[in-house]
Amino acid sequence: MSAAVFTYGSLTFEPVWQAVVRGACHSVPARVRGYRRHALRDATYPAMVAADGGEVLGRLWLAVPDDDLVRLDRFEGAEYRRVTVPAHALAGGPPVAAQAYLWLDPARLLPHDWDIAAFERDHLRDFARVHGAAGGRD
Repeated sequence: MSAAVFTYGSLTFEPVWQAVVRGACHSVPARVRGYRRHALRDATYPAMVAADGGEVLGRLWLAVPDDDLVRLDRFEGAEYRRVTVPAHALAGGPPVAAQAYLWLDPARLLPHDWDIAAFERDHLRDFARVHGAAGGRD
């Protein structure tokens, strides 16, 4: 079996994705509506939470094998819960039922969006090495 997975943070970057999963998955730019991405206190990775009128841009990974879902669950850890969300490829087409990781601790949310450009510039190079497949961070 396999599933689609929507990512919105560190896992949108190929080097981080490849440090966690074993399979080669195709991906496309995508968005989910009804959620918002936040920066987190004391973290370089983001959180996604339900929010009326919100929209989160990210990446939709297709046909992710079940054993890689287990690896992703382990990577995200207890700070996140995996749920099914309707993801829309930016190129169009019908929504896809995708797995996504929602943040569980509202006390650590900052009021602003996570800065993906700052993550790429300042943290991406070492992120996969530091967090590897064991520590969680979408």
